[in-house]
Amino acid sequence: MVRILVTRPEPGASRTARRLETQGFQPVLLPLTVTSALPVEASIGGDAVAVAVTSANAVRHAPKALVAALARLPCHAVGKRTAEACRAAGFLAVMEGPGDAEALADAIAGGLAGKAIVYLCGRVRFPVFEHRLSAAGVHVQAIETYDTTAIDYDDADVVARLSGRPVEAALLYSAKASLALVDLIKRPTLRHLFEKAEFLAISARVAQPMEGVAGNRVRVAAKPEEDALLALLSQPR
Repeated sequence: MVRILVTRPEPGASRTARRLETQGFQPVLLPLTVTSALPVEASIGGDAVAVAVTSANAVRHAPKALVAALARLPCHAVGKRTAEACRAAGFLAVMEGPGDAEALADAIAGGLAGKAIVYLCGRVRFPVFEHRLSAAGVHVQAIETYDTTAIDYDDADVVARLSGRPVEAALLYSAKASLALVDLIKRPTLRHLFEKAEFLAISARVAQPMEGVAGNRVRVAAKPEEDALLALLSQPR
């Protein structure tokens, strides 16, 4: 059975593992990052006309009182999974975006020019979404609801989690996880576990840190969503 390394944090890691098992793969869980809630003390501007969310974690970690205060505003979610998380959190009018933060910004900017929105987000994020909207004249109030930190494994931890056996492929969902995996691959005692692995990234930005150590063993999903990422497992090189 093909062994697939899952590097995303929980609860997503276990959800992905179940999907892999139904497809006949053997998931090996090695979350390389962990998310944690941040204290949120922001006061929401009364002129906000919409909410934007580019990560499901942003609503999972948001205080219930904050969500309640925003729930009646139109909520623009980056993609399917984030939209589901927004609905589950209590947002009443959720629009599912194209799956990519830049594309979401382009899609909503025209209708929001000159207006204000609340952006629920993580402390660790790429600024392109906010920059695109600001350039289009949208006032963005970013409220950071969670942080993402790398998990520091020692060599013995990694060997134990991988049962001392190489993996055939690794799934990568964030640039921070890619950087952490590069660090593991470079360790002399762990290098052999990844020598023949393929590295499947959810976007080109996530793939970039891997290119220096894995070269042509890096592949990128056709769309920045898990369905497209897992589809790579059944596609020949």
